[in-house]
Amino acid sequence: MTNDNAQASCVFCQVVRGAVPATRILETERLLAFLDHRPVFRGHTLLVPKEHLRLLSDLPADLAVEFLTTTQRLERAIEDGLGVSGSMVLVNNVVSQSVSHLHLHVIPREFKDGLRFWLGPRHPYTDSSPAEAYAEKIRAALD
Repeated sequence: MTNDNAQASCVFCQVVRGAVPATRILETERLLAFLDHRPVFRGHTLLVPKEHLRLLSDLPADLAVEFLTTTQRLERAIEDGLGVSGSMVLVNNVVSQSVSHLHLHVIPREFKDGLRFWLGPRHPYTDSSPAEAYAEKIRAALD
């Protein structure tokens, strides 16, 4: 999972090392949270493992609990600290992942804030593409 070339060129690894400046929010031995430099809304925070990992599925089990509980802390701190109505927690894997380093977004949200994230095109199940066929493929991959 860790690749020296990937770490050298990865902007998030550079942020972790302090080679690229970032507004840090929270840091543990294995995680770093900092403000996104191109926020969807002010307060948009990224959480990254300090180790270069690409995907959520690459996250070691012993780090997963800390990653999730830190996400919970950030979600609450963003909502309470900024006085917003809610937040969106998001991880992209490959598609729409602008940096190939696992990162989780906590984005402050307000009702009717104009963010129309999952409202465009829907692809409902049909007789020719039934839900159960998709469920079977996913269940088979779980084995």
